[in-house]
Amino acid sequence: MTRTAIAVRHVPFEDLGLLAPLLSEHGYRIEYLDTGIDDLTDGRAADSDLHIVLGGPIGVGDLAAYPFLHQEIDLLVRRLDQQRPTLGICLGAQLIATALGAPVRPSGSVEIGYAPLTLTEEGRRSPLAAIEHTSVLHWHGDSFETPAGAVNLAATDHTPNQAFSLDDHVLALQFHLEVDHTQIERWLIGHTHELASNGIDPHTIRHDAGAHGPALAQRARAVFSTWLGRIGDAR
Repeated sequence: MTRTAIAVRHVPFEDLGLLAPLLSEHGYRIEYLDTGIDDLTDGRAADSDLHIVLGGPIGVGDLAAYPFLHQEIDLLVRRLDQQRPTLGICLGAQLIATALGAPVRPSGSVEIGYAPLTLTEEGRRSPLAAIEHTSVLHWHGDSFETPAGAVNLAATDHTPNQAFSLDDHVLALQFHLEVDHTQIERWLIGHTHELASNGIDPHTIRHDAGAHGPALAQRARAVFSTWLGRIGDAR
């Protein structure tokens, strides 16, 4: 039976990446909703089998400037109240945290580039176990607190709350497991101003994508496959 996965996208190059073919293998038909263009209130996303909120260069603190973020949060509240499978990546994770009542705030500096995580004990028992001791791609300046009732899964020295889960139906990742390292140039072009303003050399990220990307892709696939299996079993 074909199921529907709807991904909310904020900028074209921050897409499902490596996750897209895996969703297809798990029997999902993929549909994108582009924020600021597509209607987030027509019921499709609220009723989809899987809802995914991707990253972007705006934040929860930009609600006044980008009113569609209110629609995203309202939609997430609706899904979370119904305990429907939901995945958030970077901005998406921050929006889930907001929908669950947890604070999201600027962290004081950016965390951009490849670096490993430290998994919590709960993280080692979660789908994230596959990426322990693996460098993942970080790209954020805001951070969330773990919502009440959720479980913190991972941390870095810079960001103590890097991922959380809520039962088996919600997974929120501050970092980017979905990025196809062979497409990293799209990110370097799209975020050129952010890189320049923070003194980050794109050559470093380009090199690290080549060095860490192949192994990370395999382990990211294992993370997502395990989680998709869990939400499939729960339905």
